[in-house]
Amino acid sequence: MCKMSEWLYSDIVKDHFMHPKNVLEDEDSYQADGKGIVGNIRCGDQMLVAIKVKEGRIQDCRWKTYGCASAIASTSILSEYVKGKTLEEAYKVTPQDIVEHLGGLPDHKIHCSVLGDKALRAAIEDYYKRNGLEGKLEKEPAVVICTCMDITDKDIEEAVKKGAKTYEELQNMTKIGTVCGQCKEKSLELLHEYNHLYGE
Repeated sequence: MCKMSEWLYSDIVKDHFMHPKNVLEDEDSYQADGKGIVGNIRCGDQMLVAIKVKEGRIQDCRWKTYGCASAIASTSILSEYVKGKTLEEAYKVTPQDIVEHLGGLPDHKIHCSVLGDKALRAAIEDYYKRNGLEGKLEKEPAVVICTCMDITDKDIEEAVKKGAKTYEELQNMTKIGTVCGQCKEKSLELLHEYNHLYGE
């Protein structure tokens, strides 16, 4: 059992973990304008974000998270951070924004903040779809990860959705890193992140 003196997180993370804000207590009675859920309990973390929208701004943001201290704290501070923001502003919130407002996270826990940002975007997308505003949905531009084979982050994401769990499986499906191999480190980061989101 680790001692509190060995706690690796900031006081802000500790506060949002011990006293989380805006937890969704009763999902059935909360009349959300948009809901988003990402992650997989089998992989350790899953997040549900529900929003209420008024005049194009997030009026309220509630959430449920199954996961570690970082996942809980990340979602808690996210729910506070986006209140009052326009949907466009909230959609652009990044994991880096969340980590910064938490006063930092251990490197191996950064992926937990990615879940929060993805769940929020999914909730905003759900709101747009419910209201016939699909045209407002922004498509994130693909980022080339492997320049030799022209493989993007979207290609990696799709491969994981289709079942790629290891680097070897990813290579077999996309041919990434089969020329110079300089993209391997970034590929592994994305593989881990997407497996965390979509893995079974």
